[in-house]
Amino acid sequence: MKRSTINDIMSEAEDMIRTHGFILPPFANWTPTEFLARKDQAKAVIETRCGWDITDYGIGRFDEMGLFLFTLRNGRLADLQNGGGMCYAEKLLISRQDQLSPMHTHVIKAEDIINRGGATLVIELCGSDDNGNFAEDRGGVVYCDGIQRPFSAGEKIELAPGESVTLMPGDWHAFWAQGGDVLIGEVSTVNDDETDNIFREPIGRFANIDEDVEPSHLLVSDYRKWLGY
Repeated sequence: MKRSTINDIMSEAEDMIRTHGFILPPFANWTPTEFLARKDQAKAVIETRCGWDITDYGIGRFDEMGLFLFTLRNGRLADLQNGGGMCYAEKLLISRQDQLSPMHTHVIKAEDIINRGGATLVIELCGSDDNGNFAEDRGGVVYCDGIQRPFSAGEKIELAPGESVTLMPGDWHAFWAQGGDVLIGEVSTVNDDETDNIFREPIGRFANIDEDVEPSHLLVSDYRKWLGY
């Protein structure tokens, strides 16, 4: 992805987020220079990878397969393993109309996916085999706003604004917006995008970036290069 495209997506996303009544935290507006100057103060933000995250899964077709994310808060895996402390995470996502977030599951993370506003969010579901691998012939059970909902292999559920689904490790899922763009909330256990995403197809989690201009804001995938950790 071109850095200029990423800068434009950030600006457009912040406008949509505000339209739905959400405001990003102050560090969202830091320039790379400001982030570098405050990196010791913001060590927890950096180490837990809070911030901007825009991906085309390394495919190079963002409009067809991609996702906007902003991690608002994130705990630490050590707390989750110890059973106490900050064991949760929260994100805002934007799925554009017909833009696919491809089939995947998580090893550790359980998550609520919430339609916060816009059009309809479609989620395609499949179960796992006995080893936790994708099983195109197995269904399962999820909960939609606390109500049990069995699903068959490949079934698509539609979430209107205000509706949500709870996904557990081993619940394979893909999603996209139908009829317009959707602002999505994600509330989950501790999030680790570097190791905890298992995709059905051999694709990457982060975009490969063509630095055609300077970044307006850093992506979480920039932190190691720009900030050193």
